[in-house]
This record gives sequence, C-alpha cells and structure tokens, in this order.
Amino acid sequence: MDQQAWIDWLQAETAVPFAGWDFSYVTRTGRMKEAPLPWNYANLVSRRLRGAESLLDMGTGGGELLSLLRPLPPRTFATEGYAPNVPVARARLEPLGVTVVEADGEADLPFADEVFELVINRHESYRPEEVCRIMKPGACFITQQVGGHNDLELNRMLEAPVPEEYLHWNLAYAAAQLEAAGLTVVERREVFSFTRFYDVGAIVYYLQAIPWQVPDFSVERCADGLLRIHRVIERDGYVDIPAHRFLLVAVK
Repeated sequence: MDQQAWIDWLQAETAVPFAGWDFSYVTRTGRMKEAPLPWNYANLVSRRLRGAESLLDMGTGGGELLSLLRPLPPRTFATEGYAPNVPVARARLEPLGVTVVEADGEADLPFADEVFELVINRHESYRPEEVCRIMKPGACFITQQVGGHNDLELNRMLEAPVPEEYLHWNLAYAAAQLEAAGLTVVERREVFSFTRFYDVGAIVYYLQAIPWQVPDFSVERCADGLLRIHRVIERDGYVDIPAHRFLLVAVK
C-alpha cells in the first residue's frame, strides 16, 4: 500500500459512524481487544438487581449494557449527558420501560432525595454528594471508572500533549471522595491492563470516538505518529496500549 492509499484508508476510518457507546465496528472483528479485568461489572450489578425496586444507570451511552441486564426493576431510570446518544438510548430502552433523562453526571441530578435502591455507573463522571443524596438508606452504588493514566501511551506515541487534568483520578482518590460524602466503601479494586490494537486504522476509529484523549486529532496532523505505530504493528503484529480501570462498591 503506497502512502497516499494508506492515508486514504485512515481517512475512511474517520468517516465510519459511531453511535451510543458501541465499538463493535472494531471489536467484533478482533481489530481491538481489551484485556479481561479481574472483575465483571455486569455480574456485580446483576447480583444487586435481584429484588431491587428502583435503579439509576448513570451515563448509559446508547443503553447497550443496561438493555442486557434484564429483568430490570419496575422503576428504572437512565441518564445520558451526550446529546447525540440520548435518542439512541431512548429507542433502545424505552420499550423496556426505562425512562431516559438527558443529564450530565457532573451537574445536579434531576431526582428527588433518597429515591434509588441501586445506582450504577460505568465510565461516567459523577458528584459523590449527588450520588449519596439520591440513594435510599441502605442503597448501593457500583461504579467502574477509567483511571487518569488510561491510554496515555497513545498521546506519547503520537507526540500529542498528555492530558494532565485527570492524572489524580485513581482508586484511592475516588474512594476518599465517596467516604467524605457519607458512603461506606465495601469493595475496591484497581488494575493496570492494556488494550491491544491489530491495525492502526482501529486506533484512528477509536480516537475519533473519544475526542478528549487527543484533542484536535486528525490523520493529517498525527500522520507521523500514526506511521510510527503502523510500523510497530507491522513488526510485532499488534500494539498494546496501557489501560487503567478501577471499581468501587459503596453503600449508604
């Protein structure tokens, strides 16, 4: 493949539609694979769902995961702060009886005090005091978070600025916040793993979907770095990008 054809291929990857929080375009063919975590978020949630009458899923994306956690409690709500995802989530979740509310995790939540028995949050921002406020006494909060050191190797390989705003975001910091808000942390786990990419086009698609990682990313602007990554993949068959995840379970 000559250089122009290679650039054209990468440009085509930037034009592939991305909706909700669905990476199946690159995961279903194995072009991108996340290393397995030492816990299963969906299983943890499913165990807590048994007998629950009320549930809030914060940052539901397109409702992809929540739609699989059936049967859902009779009063199930989901929030989503990214406007293009809201109609996707409503189309998927409202037929299941879920009320989808457009709301950002960092803002005041549009719910009364002490209304939810279970609040779940996968990779969404949140304010600990707001989470505590909407939880009933005895309620549970389960969150899996992307740590502040996630994917930084991509920035380094592309010679792009490393985002420093969230470098402090780790298990210890988040657990202390929840405890300060009045919750009791009953489970905490953290892991540094990796995401494996088998071609640089999958990396381009991924970065288009998460624009906060490399602001102003474009194939042209990052062509030299993308070529360096491409050569690593040509040599080794893949490239591993360090990932950072942590899990917290807290009760009120």
